[in-house]
Amino acid sequence: MLVTGASGLLGRVTTWALLERGDDVTVLQRGSAGLGAAGVREVRGDVADPDVVRRAVAGQDAVVHLAAKVDVVGPAADFERANVEGTRVVLEACRAAGVGRLVHVSSPSVAHAGHPLVGVGAEPADPATARGHYSRTKAEAELLALALDGPDLAVLAVRPHLVWGPGDTQLVGRLVERARAGRLPVIGSGAALIDTTYVDDAAAALVAAVDACAPDRAHGEALVVTGGEPRPVVEILERVCLAAGVAAPRLRLPVGVALAAGAAVDAVWSRTGRTDTPPLTRFLVEQLTTAHWFDQRRTREVLGWAPAVGLDEGFRRLTEWYAAGSPATS
Repeated sequence: MLVTGASGLLGRVTTWALLERGDDVTVLQRGSAGLGAAGVREVRGDVADPDVVRRAVAGQDAVVHLAAKVDVVGPAADFERANVEGTRVVLEACRAAGVGRLVHVSSPSVAHAGHPLVGVGAEPADPATARGHYSRTKAEAELLALALDGPDLAVLAVRPHLVWGPGDTQLVGRLVERARAGRLPVIGSGAALIDTTYVDDAAAALVAAVDACAPDRAHGEALVVTGGEPRPVVEILERVCLAAGVAAPRLRLPVGVALAAGAAVDAVWSRTGRTDTPPLTRFLVEQLTTAHWFDQRRTREVLGWAPAVGLDEGFRRLTEWYAAGSPATS
């Protein structure tokens, strides 16, 4: 079993879940994933490098492809290389090595055009309407992966939504950092309902997808994975801040003002080539003001999976983690 992108939170937790059930796991990422002591074979390198990927894929019967550039800023070419070319290289290596199963980890943002997604399933990925370099390239990558689904390589795309938990730097870490600096606003009413996914539940869904992915079972489609507990944006923000021991957001911005400010920031970052995290982006404003929650019936039917942790338990664990001084996660 190969897991690409194992140095990220979801990749690391998924790898541990596979190890705990007895799988022989290889991981591929640029740096060390810190898993060598657990008996994991580590291959380091660029996921868009065919030689590196061929070495990682050799001898594997299944691949969980998580490696991606996840950010709100950066040159388009960087996203193209990691997300599109990296996926193409992984697909080619899988076909050449006779790998039978590929779980391609995608994102619900591939079908988000800035409008609410309310109680829908996995809508078609659309690079033309996806917002920003990340979502557009992930949409292209998902279409590439599903196009190669066939009797020799079963492909299943899984879209975990807003994965979070102890050690998360993408969602929780950025929210807490903004809150500490007094730069975490509630935009509009904060009442838009959003789904999130605790990392252990997301990892369990990926493990279930590995087992379900086969020519005679589940393949050739995309599935959205969430915790199935939509909550208002403002509640999620407040509970993250409470868990981390920082003040809840007091700043409130009208939606129109926030969209204009986000567009202006996008233009400045693009023109100057800055790569630090901007205070606001149009994509972030859209994420914080439009509802996006999903129908999970197809996902649960296909995977035989259901979330086991949920919001309340997840926030209890996050609170304990911050209270313990944010220790390293396994």
